[in-house]
Amino acid sequence: MSEDYYYPQLKDYIGAGLAFPLQVNVQGGVQLSSSIHNIEESIIIILRTDLGERVYRPNFGSKLSELVFEPMNVQTLLLIRLYVEQALEMWEPRIILKEVRADPDPIRGRVDIEIIYQPKNSPDTRSLVYPFYLSPIGQDQ
Repeated sequence: MSEDYYYPQLKDYIGAGLAFPLQVNVQGGVQLSSSIHNIEESIIIILRTDLGERVYRPNFGSKLSELVFEPMNVQTLLLIRLYVEQALEMWEPRIILKEVRADPDPIRGRVDIEIIYQPKNSPDTRSLVYPFYLSPIGQDQ
């Protein structure tokens, strides 16, 4: 059965918004996303947006871009977790953030950021993995 059957109030609370990336639907209108999909799109938008990038909302986004050329070490992994937590607690009020994990992959120069969250007014715990790429291979471990 669908999620709407068990938690009808969840859909009303989460609402709907523009799909990311921006798309056109079959009728020629702007494609919308709703429910959990909308929350996950919002999380990705928050993490991909640099602070100061939006003209009328300069505090929107995260500081992740500051870490792109940092070495993959414990300090960088802790900063990744901190920046993600700060951004999501500030800009995504529809979730309860349970945990943020940073799983390094030094071969690929990537950190898989696992975001474990619970939509408000829902007993479900969900997770989203956001790949974050650091500088090229060969830096300090």
